[in-house]
Amino acid sequence: MKIPISFLTISLLGMTLQVGSAADITGTVTLKGTPPPEKNIDVTPECGSAHKGPMKTRFYAVNGSGQLADVVVALKGVPAKSSGASAKPFLVDQIGCEYVPYVFAVQTGQKVEVKNSDPFMHNVHFLPNDSSKEVNKAQPAKSSNLEFTYGKPEHFAKFKCDVHGWMYTYMSVFDHPYFSVTDNNGAYKIANVPPGKYTLEVYHRKAAPAAAPVTKEIEVKDSATTADVVLEVK
Repeated sequence: MKIPISFLTISLLGMTLQVGSAADITGTVTLKGTPPPEKNIDVTPECGSAHKGPMKTRFYAVNGSGQLADVVVALKGVPAKSSGASAKPFLVDQIGCEYVPYVFAVQTGQKVEVKNSDPFMHNVHFLPNDSSKEVNKAQPAKSSNLEFTYGKPEHFAKFKCDVHGWMYTYMSVFDHPYFSVTDNNGAYKIANVPPGKYTLEVYHRKAAPAAAPVTKEIEVKDSATTADVVLEVK
């Protein structure tokens, strides 16, 4: 019996879509408990004038409903390779003597561009665990963006400004593309995850440090998966 070519085409297409299907993992990270008050920072006049009130530490960025920003959420041990070399550069800015964002994540080999939007000089001091990769560059106002790449997975590698000693940003680096950082509403999204069972790892500099992440077992099928997480004040 002959099978119509159109039927074979549709059947093979359906098989391809089924095998190649992927779904998003979304969720919210909530903080349980009352975080300690953020401390005022003693800043220079040039930096203080850029803010309406006192500058404060940014250890726990919690909204009015308890959702926590600056949390790194990633899949553990996924069978995927970094596409960082071809990924869009990630931009970090210096605004009002603060790094924006305060926490971010990239892939190994992905370019990080650091911009200076302030009308005065900063310096960008990169301090990864591998001290042989340490970089320290001055960045005058209105100068070109500085570029950095890093080739090893790491959690919360530091960039700091030696001119303004309270300025830090923290970079997590992964050798795959399946990670996210929570926004101001504690929300995250890991896109296009292949079906399978995974361990979700959750990192926060205070509530879930690099040595002791919170984990959650999840399964991704052919539709969006929700995985909410609760962290506790430490």
